Amino acid sequence: QLQFVESGGGLVQPGGSLRLSCAASGFSLDSREVGWFRQVPGKAREGVACINRSGGRTKYADSVKGRFTISRDNAKNTVYLQMNSLSPDDTATYYCAGTEVVDSCTAFLEIFFALWGRGTQVTVSS
Repeated sequence: QLQFVESGGGLVQPGGSLRLSCAASGFSLDSREVGWFRQVPGKAREGVACINRSGGRTKYADSVKGRFTISRDNAKNTVYLQMNSLSPDDTATYYCAGTEVVDSCTAFLEIFFALWGRGTQVTVSS
């Protein structure tokens, strides 16, 4: 069974940090570009960060540039999202998703991402 499993979410104070993990199973992660998305109830899902197959190219939403870092370890079949300087506006359910469509991170459109995890909740609050 092909799947992504996210972990690492939780409650953190403003200004704090979290590292999310996205573990792939049932397939080799290096066959896919991977994106992190987030969603707040009642709002559209937002693309946060994306990384290409080799990890050599990344893309970020303006709202997280300079604070979030996406990385991958293909040997461990895992993608990470390091989140620093968190604010209450970052509160959301975070999902990772993968695509076999080459260069999907350039446009970073949700429609290209076919395989999704179930999400992990991140809450930033004092």
